[in-house]
Amino acid sequence: MSELPLAGVRVCDLTWVIAGPTATRILADFGAEVIRVEHGQAADPIRFGRPIAGERPTLNNSGFFNYFNRNKKSVLLNVRHPLGMEVLHRLIAVSDVVIENFSSGVLESWGLDYTAMRGINPGVIYCSISGFGHTGRDRHFTTWGPTAQALSGLTLMSGLPGKPPAGWGYSYLDHTAGYYAAIAVMMALHHRNRTGEGQAIDIAQVETGMVLTGPAVLDFTVNGRSWLREGMPPGNRAWEPRIAPHNTYPCAGEDRWVAVAVRSDAEWEAMRRAMGEPGWAADARFAANAGRLAHEDELDARIAEWTRERDAEAVMETLQAAGVPAGVCQTAGDRVERDPQLRARGWWTAMPHPELGESGFDGVAPRLSRTPGTNRTASPLMGEHTFEVMTGTLGMSAEEYAELEAMGVFM
Repeated sequence: MSELPLAGVRVCDLTWVIAGPTATRILADFGAEVIRVEHGQAADPIRFGRPIAGERPTLNNSGFFNYFNRNKKSVLLNVRHPLGMEVLHRLIAVSDVVIENFSSGVLESWGLDYTAMRGINPGVIYCSISGFGHTGRDRHFTTWGPTAQALSGLTLMSGLPGKPPAGWGYSYLDHTAGYYAAIAVMMALHHRNRTGEGQAIDIAQVETGMVLTGPAVLDFTVNGRSWLREGMPPGNRAWEPRIAPHNTYPCAGEDRWVAVAVRSDAEWEAMRRAMGEPGWAADARFAANAGRLAHEDELDARIAEWTRERDAEAVMETLQAAGVPAGVCQTAGDRVERDPQLRARGWWTAMPHPELGESGFDGVAPRLSRTPGTNRTASPLMGEHTFEVMTGTLGMSAEEYAELEAMGVFM
């Protein structure tokens, strides 16, 4: 196998939970040596995250942790011990990137703000992911994905008309902030390759959501229209341009749905034929888009009568064959076990894990032709690489390692 594109880049990974590990997973996928610094008495909560193998968490049997931490190493290091902090300094000194997603000010309280890190390693790239960043009125507030979504405005913009906001699913902005961090680190590495200069990256999780509110901000700025006007948020219905039918419809089985978007009168005629030309569909009220919009509730109810008795996949295939945009609202099981596109792309792979056994993993995105990333190892056991990193990367003798271990530095 050819050398991975980030081979030779070392990341001192002080991250936990989701946002930070998402970023370092991407870097690890493309070949960076990512060294997770962990503490045995303050374990990453995701190490307990379900699903787990067996009846009780063991720190190493979490499928959740396994997902976010493939291709990484783990060392145990008690940074609360003075000698443990010295060891962390030594690791920073030989690292290209230091990344963390603690609340702002935590590393500063450790005496490790960016200025201090540059004293240890002048070319270091320091990336921090926090709720509001390290400056401004709100810098001391903390967030996690769902609260950041609400603060960014995304939660308010979601949901069905007349209903409370629905949110954007599980911890959407934790993942998003991680993607931004990985991209920012890549840009900083490119800058350092050209200039020799490191830099600090200050990512505010809330801001990574605010950039997705652009259409609503623009609508208010240009047209003076608040998002919370009649019919907004629109749920699954289209609002710009307004077209109908445009919704998700129930299908046979438990919680099975299909999404349909009819963009023109010609597509409506195609859908009418695909449904077998039921009498109600010939109603003149539905012939043109304006009429369908005026009677949208009735139209959706009629379509639901047709879809409800049919298999979701069959509905999708019938409508697609007629030239009508339609897609099954897939479950996780659909994506993993039945999706023909992902199967054709070889998206799902498996790697062995000492406690989880043969574990499934999603592929590496993006897929690059000349410099692809790879799945190489499952998540590390707690502290699995401590001896290797201390004696190899940091050059400790076996005697020094044993002495520090006896003093509680590696715990």
